[in-house]
Amino acid sequence: MNQYQICSRCVMDTTSVGIQFDSSGVCSHCQRFDSYVRPQLLNSQQKTEGLKALLDDVKLAGKGLKYDCLIGLSGGVDSSYVVYLAKKHGLRPIIVHFDNGWDSELAVRNIESIIKNTGFDYYNYIVDWEEFRDIQRAYFKASVVDVEVPTDMGIQSLIPRLAIKFNVPFVLFGENIETESTMGYGWNFDKMDRSNFEDIYKKYGGRPLKTFPYLSPLLRLRFKFKKIKLVNILAFDECNYFKIKELLNREFGWRDYGVKHGESVFTKFYQSYYLLKKFGFDKRRAHLCDQINSGHIQRQQALAVLDKPVYLSLEDEKNELEYVINKLGFSEKEFSEILNLPCRTHSEFKIGKMYGSFIDKVFLILIGAIKKLRGYFVK
Repeated sequence: MNQYQICSRCVMDTTSVGIQFDSSGVCSHCQRFDSYVRPQLLNSQQKTEGLKALLDDVKLAGKGLKYDCLIGLSGGVDSSYVVYLAKKHGLRPIIVHFDNGWDSELAVRNIESIIKNTGFDYYNYIVDWEEFRDIQRAYFKASVVDVEVPTDMGIQSLIPRLAIKFNVPFVLFGENIETESTMGYGWNFDKMDRSNFEDIYKKYGGRPLKTFPYLSPLLRLRFKFKKIKLVNILAFDECNYFKIKELLNREFGWRDYGVKHGESVFTKFYQSYYLLKKFGFDKRRAHLCDQINSGHIQRQQALAVLDKPVYLSLEDEKNELEYVINKLGFSEKEFSEILNLPCRTHSEFKIGKMYGSFIDKVFLILIGAIKKLRGYFVK
C-alpha cells in the first residue's frame, strides 16, 4: 500500500487514486490547474467585453420570441446567481427546475424567493418519485461510486428537451471553473453515458421509466440543428462565492446551506456520508483545492474546514442517515450491507455502447454510415 501524502500547496491527498507529486510535493491536480484552468481565466476587461457581447447576442436572438434563454435553477449558489444576472441585465428567461424529490426545505424557500423577486416564468419538472427512487436504489446496489449520475443525467437530458419545447436560442448555465475544475481520480463518472445507466438499471432496477428524461439521438440532432447555444455566463462574471452569497442574500433573502450542493438532501448525504463511509474520500478536498489555487482561501483555512465534520453532531448525522435510507426504502441492515459490498467501477458495466429503443439504434447506425460515406467522398 502506498504511503499517505498530502499536497504541499492544496489539500488533495492520496485518497485520489493515481495522484502524483513533484519534487516540491505539489500534486498533479495543482499542476493541471496551472496548465489547463489558469490559462482559460479571463481578466476584468475580457470579462466585461465578453459579457456585453453575450448579452447582445441573447437579446438579438430572442427578438420576437417569448423567451430569449432558458436557465436551470437548483437553488444552489451558481444557478441562483445566473438567474440574478439575467434579471440584472434585462433578459427574459424561462426558469426550469428538475424536481427529483430531494429538495431541502431551504432550497424550496430559496427558489420561491428568487422566482417571486424576479417575476420570471417557472417550469418545475417533477419526475415520478417511485420511478426515481428505483433508479437510485439500483445505483446503490451496483456499488458504484457515482450514485449522483441519475440526478445529473436527468438534468442534462431535460434541459435540451425543454430548450426545444420553449423555442429558446440560448441556454445559460453557471460553472465556476476557478472553483469547480478539480475532481479526484475515480471520484465520479460520465454523467451522460446512457448505456452505463441502462446496464446498471437493467441489472438492479425494474420499473418502466416513463417520466425520467431521455435525450434520444433524434432529440440530440434536433437540438443541434436548431443551433441552440449553451453558454457558461459565469465565465464572464464574479466567481468569488463569498461575494456571491452576500449578494444573493441581499437581493433575494437567499440563505446558505452550509455545505457545497446542500440544496439537495441526497447530494449532501452522498458527499458528506456515503462517499466517506464506503469509498474513503472527502469530496470537499477537491472544492477546497480550487479555492486555494484561485486565491479565495489559504491552505490553513482549508485544512481547518476539513478538520470539522460536516454534521454538527453525531445525532444530526444519525437523523439524516435514517431519513435518507427510509426515503429510499432500505432497512438499516440492507444499507449496512450495501456499505460493506466490494466497491465496483462503472467500467464493470457497459460503457459508451448504443442504447435506447430499436429505432434509436437504427438511427445511430444510419448516422454513423452517413458520416463514413461523407468521409469517403471528402477524400
